[in-house]
Amino acid sequence: MPQGDKSRYTDKQVRKADHIAESYEARGVPEDEAKARAWATVNKDDGGGKKPGGAGRGRSTDHPAARKGGEIGGKGSAARTAEQRSASAKKAAETRKRNAANA
Repeated sequence: MPQGDKSRYTDKQVRKADHIAESYEARGVPEDEAKARAWATVNKDDGGGKKPGGAGRGRSTDHPAARKGGEIGGKGSAARTAEQRSASAKKAAETRKRNAANA
């Protein structure tokens, strides 16, 4: 498959890339750059085209990048002691109180 050939991508992958590209364009990214970023995202998520070709069947599409955020949240807090978390909460409350008084 030559570079740039999208024939092995499923309809779902093409729709996904179009949607991502439209989002980038709405934020002011040039059209060519938006398309390149969109296909890079599809490749990152799915690992390339999923249509069957050669000696195998098509592969399922997954969304690992889209689900990654929830896995890593909260690990920093869990590693601290109760005293450290409490001190941090007190400091944050004091900052909010000070900022509210100055506003």
